[in-house]
Amino acid sequence: QVQLVESGGGLVQPGGSLRLSCAASGSMFRIAAMGWHRQAPGKQRELVAHITSGGSTTYADSVKGRFTISRDNAKNTVYLQMNSLKPEDTAVYYCSQGRSLSPSYWGQGTQVTVSS
Repeated sequence: QVQLVESGGGLVQPGGSLRLSCAASGSMFRIAAMGWHRQAPGKQRELVAHITSGGSTTYADSVKGRFTISRDNAKNTVYLQMNSLKPEDTAVYYCSQGRSLSPSYWGQGTQVTVSS
């Protein structure tokens, strides 16, 4: 079974930065699409960023220009660099492997709180 483990969440002030990491098990990482999703209280889970096996990226309009998704296939790890954070970015962030809107695997989530 593929396991995804997120890390790097925490409390940050508005305007600050965080870098989330997602370590994936398994040998199929290099050919798998990866994504980051988030879910705030009372809201549905939404796709934040997505990266294909070839490195093509997409972003939600709300984070475009502030967040960057990247991957290191040698380390089986995907990253989400989050800059210029806003209170509305507060959510549990989940890593995924597979199709952007119907992933095959999910991580357990990591809390990101943006507050002064």
